[in-house]
Amino acid sequence: MAQVTIYTRQFCGYCSRAKKLLEKKGAKYKEHDATYSPALKAEMVKKANGKKTFPQIFIGDKHVGGCDELFDLEWDGKLDKLLAA
Repeated sequence: MAQVTIYTRQFCGYCSRAKKLLEKKGAKYKEHDATYSPALKAEMVKKANGKKTFPQIFIGDKHVGGCDELFDLEWDGKLDKLLAA
């Protein structure tokens, strides 16, 4: 299964939804909680090509985007393939 990295912040409903979908899919993920870490947020923004919203999700080397984009992949039937890579 592909390595999944997710940048989150506390009390973020979108972050919770994204993590629940990943868990439902059986995907293990590495979570970076950037709530109190300007350095982690800066790292996320750089890796996400300037995107500043939470969460930002990466599957393997691919930047997926946020929660909405993750669910779009699921609805389009593409998420399982990405996770299996």
